[in-house]
Amino acid sequence: MSLTPGMAWLNGTQVETSDDTFVSTNPSHFSEELGVFACASRHQVLSACESAKQAWAQWRRTPAPVRASVITNFAKLLEHNKEALSRVMTQEIGKPIREARGDVQEAIDTCYFFISEGRRLYGMTIPSELPKKELSTYRRPLGVFACITAGNFPVAVPAWYFVPALVAGNTCVWKCPEDAPLTSYYFATLLYKAGCPAGVFQVLFGKGAQSTGEWLVDAIAEGLIAKFGFTGSSQVGQQIGAMCGRHLITACLELGGKNPLVVMEDAHLDLAIAGAVWSGFGTAGQRCTSLGNLILHDSVYDRFVERLVKDVEQLVIGDPFDESITYGPMISEKFLQNHEQHLKTLVESHHRVLMPQQGRLTQWSHWRGEAPHLGYFAYPSLVAEVTAEDALYHTETFGPLFNIMRCRDLEHALELANGTGYGLSSAIYTQNPEYIHYWKEEITAGMTSINNSTTGAEAHLPFGGNGKSGNGSRQSGIWVIDQFTKWQAVNWDLSGSLQLAQMDTDYIAADIHWTIPAIEN
Repeated sequence: MSLTPGMAWLNGTQVETSDDTFVSTNPSHFSEELGVFACASRHQVLSACESAKQAWAQWRRTPAPVRASVITNFAKLLEHNKEALSRVMTQEIGKPIREARGDVQEAIDTCYFFISEGRRLYGMTIPSELPKKELSTYRRPLGVFACITAGNFPVAVPAWYFVPALVAGNTCVWKCPEDAPLTSYYFATLLYKAGCPAGVFQVLFGKGAQSTGEWLVDAIAEGLIAKFGFTGSSQVGQQIGAMCGRHLITACLELGGKNPLVVMEDAHLDLAIAGAVWSGFGTAGQRCTSLGNLILHDSVYDRFVERLVKDVEQLVIGDPFDESITYGPMISEKFLQNHEQHLKTLVESHHRVLMPQQGRLTQWSHWRGEAPHLGYFAYPSLVAEVTAEDALYHTETFGPLFNIMRCRDLEHALELANGTGYGLSSAIYTQNPEYIHYWKEEITAGMTSINNSTTGAEAHLPFGGNGKSGNGSRQSGIWVIDQFTKWQAVNWDLSGSLQLAQMDTDYIAADIHWTIPAIEN
């Protein structure tokens, strides 16, 4: 499927634009072209925001259960097209087919969760301190919600944002990921087929800096946007957050991570090794929740590392349509180049590189598929003897690479786990209830797992991070409704006269100086 070069997609239709185009290719076989997409111009970005603002006048007055009926249809269409959409995703970003199905399923789960929220956008009635007076609160939609998402979860993450935003009564402008435009095209098409009005959901294809993404951020200053969402790097998130702050709107930032996984002396080692391998190499390490720092108790360090290396040597790498693989290619050449650069610049002389080959994969004993040089494949990397003074310790690498560190005790483990400045995901492996209780209390990450990996999310739990991983906003679950609504307090006086709270309140008086008489012995 190819969109016509020189065209962009706005209001559900293709429109004329400049000659600035980009190509989507298959990262497993980069000579295979999947589509040509045009970057929306600055004028078209502003036009999309204006159209969304105009559409909001009607959409916010549409009853919430009716808005939710669009999401009901969307869920059914996603279910009907789950396998087809998963295969498009696997072809476009190289996500293993089993993981791609999980990506789509998470969007389906998100839809079914929020369908009922269309009937539960509750306010409250509150007793007044004055007679003949009613107090109540209402949730109101914000307006135009603009959002930029990343390519590694091209179906689940947009659903996290847009499903609750639409149910709550907002209109949306989406700059879809440059790495997954074809998957995004079908996501939007299914949403339109579900009955979402074109003006209510605007789609912008394009790049980031000095292109469509940057121009969408600039639209904040034009007063066209009421809320901004971003999934991506901490550096870009800081810039977006600063722009939002200057114009007094709030941002929903889901940023990077350097996620710790701690293995204590009493851990079930087989389980912990399985968790570390999946956390580090699932999706080729291209998740914001991927393992960054593996922190091992001194007493298990040597045994764990020896067994971990053997397990990593047995990983199956290759064709993402092969259901037996652990991971496939990097999402694009850019991600592979960044991974190689990290290996060159962050690995220091005192580190111990545990795998003999690094960087771009040329051959592998457990390879599946065509020749690896046809795609953007990378070797799995393990770097041991990393310390808290190293740049590698606190740099998100976003690839099939994680660090191995030592800890003396739980206090030391927590110091290392919390010391990177990030705070997205985390995990600990232990059987000790006291360790678990203390870990939950002291870990600063927004999410933590006990005897499970750092990756994985369910549609009804809050997802998000702290520190450099986000601004405390959350996605998923009932909590995300607070991101897409504002509270209105209503004070309705039926008395026919001016009543002043705190001044005209007829509180009951009493002698508060009265004392119980002493009992005589």
